[in-house]
Amino acid sequence: MIVMTSTFLSRRALVSGAVTVALLAAAAAPAAVAATPPPATSPASTTLPPLDTAALRAAISDLDHPQATAAQLLISGKAGHWYGTAGVEDRRTGAPVCQDDTFRAGSITKVFVATAVLQLSAEGRLDLDRPVQDYLPGVLPDGYAPIKVSQLLNHTSGLPDERIPDSQRTDTPEQILEHRYDQWTPMQLVAALPEDAPMKFTPGTKQEYRGMNYVLAALLLEKVTGKPYGKVIGDRILRPLGLRHTSFPGNDPKIHGRHVHGYLAMSDGTLQDATEYNQSEAWGEGEIISTTRDLNRFITALFTPGKLLPRATLDKMFALPAPEVRMVDGSPARYSVGLQTVTVNGVSLWGKTGERYGYNSAMVATRDLARSAVFSWTPTHRDATQLQMTLRIADAITKPEAASR
Repeated sequence: MIVMTSTFLSRRALVSGAVTVALLAAAAAPAAVAATPPPATSPASTTLPPLDTAALRAAISDLDHPQATAAQLLISGKAGHWYGTAGVEDRRTGAPVCQDDTFRAGSITKVFVATAVLQLSAEGRLDLDRPVQDYLPGVLPDGYAPIKVSQLLNHTSGLPDERIPDSQRTDTPEQILEHRYDQWTPMQLVAALPEDAPMKFTPGTKQEYRGMNYVLAALLLEKVTGKPYGKVIGDRILRPLGLRHTSFPGNDPKIHGRHVHGYLAMSDGTLQDATEYNQSEAWGEGEIISTTRDLNRFITALFTPGKLLPRATLDKMFALPAPEVRMVDGSPARYSVGLQTVTVNGVSLWGKTGERYGYNSAMVATRDLARSAVFSWTPTHRDATQLQMTLRIADAITKPEAASR
């Protein structure tokens, strides 16, 4: 077995999460996307424009900018419903995308993990203000400062960067596919944290999006409950909500049943099917498989007080760190406990983005559920061009109809 580290995954997740939000602010029109996150206390109701179906259709239909093979978008909420698709689920068969097609949802996994941790907190089985080292003795190097559980969940842990040997790098699409069947264990992921490196910052003083935080959070779920973290989430979230198409694949590299295939462009421009991939490298930070319908049901239940979390606990998911806590690049903090936030065309959205090889997705909603949006698409290039699709969708779900033409 090859011993792997999660550095590249964390870097990739960073592109999908924090950098995406930052570039949204830079790439969009100044009035369209606000770089400053909204306050934690949102208004009771959100004023939203009617859905512009032409703009929504146009947002997902351009599969050349950037290159992609499929896209789907589900809109729901008090302000309207819409579902649309573009492209094909499988280039070999030419079958169109359908609403129950599963896909790899990447870092959206983190919202499920955070929800389960918060449930245990609400039940008095776990203290968010207690150091994770108390729950997981000996897992982190002894020289690391105490890290509160809440600081894992809102990415203010200050953990140093993982180290990855050159022989295990996945910097090119060819290298990515070369390692597609490698199996990782959670402790191998954690072992990539260097014992001889200082913390990047004092826990709680800055914010940096890191996948490793949620590897540790998933380990925490297992330690407190004595069950695999996927089973914990299955028992507490998937089955109660009837999320029958959502799963945690573990070491199984396949997606079973009808699903959207993901593709990667090789160095010579040819496309290779990257659907089959062992997701143990992502584990608690990004392994989940789901559908737009399941994710919409999940975020709707999550944002409804008392459905998955009591109101006081749910409020923590909409509470950003103190104003003096900023991202390591100096921009305002934008991650709460399990969620991220951005304001587009004056509309504040909360949720999570996700990315895996050949897949890009997001699950967002206004806090009052006046509008929620779940999208998934299959970019062939893992670079900043992915923002083109994200920007179009973000604009289409928030811009007034007259302004979008």
